[in-house]
Amino acid sequence: MTTAPVIPPEARCDGILRPGNTNCAGCGMSIGLQWLEQALDGERPTMCIPACCGIVTAGTFPTSAYGVPTVACTFASAASVATGVSSVYAMNEEDELTVCWTGDGGTYDIGVATWSAAAERNEDLLYICYDNEIYGNTGGQRSSATPQGVKTSTTTAGKLEPKKDIMALVAAHRVPYAATLSVAHRDDFMRKVKTARKMKGFRFLLMLSPCPTGWKSEPGDSVDLIDTAVRCGLFPLYEVYGGRRYRINARPDGTPLQDYIKRQRRYKSQTLDLDALQAQIRENWAHLETMARAFPAPEL
Repeated sequence: MTTAPVIPPEARCDGILRPGNTNCAGCGMSIGLQWLEQALDGERPTMCIPACCGIVTAGTFPTSAYGVPTVACTFASAASVATGVSSVYAMNEEDELTVCWTGDGGTYDIGVATWSAAAERNEDLLYICYDNEIYGNTGGQRSSATPQGVKTSTTTAGKLEPKKDIMALVAAHRVPYAATLSVAHRDDFMRKVKTARKMKGFRFLLMLSPCPTGWKSEPGDSVDLIDTAVRCGLFPLYEVYGGRRYRINARPDGTPLQDYIKRQRRYKSQTLDLDALQAQIRENWAHLETMARAFPAPEL
């Protein structure tokens, strides 16, 4: 484990995300990129971004809304490209940060093979998935991150299958660090990014990213929606060290699941079963609590 390098003022970036980008109002990705920059304290990472809203953010050539070196990758290849970038830095003995910034389509689905291979090799990457639970850049189709019962452009009656547990897949690779991020919990967000930066190897961060266009929600509700998702237990905040050691960062406070559901028209489907969703939440929390008791992470 190493500490983050000291970046001289002349090498600092002018912002990972510049003003004038193409992101929609209320997009959680915008908050995530700004907080990532702040957590890195001016460090200049190299970003590898596959086909997703995140690469559309850059805008049209020859200008870019990204203020750091950014590589546009094919849908499946972000982790492979980032491995090459990171390897070049390592060969030159440079402690430079390489970040994969990907959506759920490129993480849960199309990019599984390449991030799994990078994780198995423990490549020195910080992999961040901003999960808006759809293929947001191509019309709002369902992904395996889409929750059960949600309407998308390809599941008009509601998705039949539960959301894939990507954190369980990542933990199975025994990577040094994996954690979930909330755009409603700034201190927790910043600490986790800083924790990941201090480590070497494959680090994975999962951020639930509100998408008013796809979620059929109000842009001004985005941050509060994520706060509600955490408080009702739908989106747990936790960390996994080495694939085995668990720490829970926030627990449900009794907020009804309906408080989250009712502000998103995507949940108005024929197949929505609130009892089934609530049962999934209970089962997930039973597992997390068991793991955190049996295999606790180091104290902060």
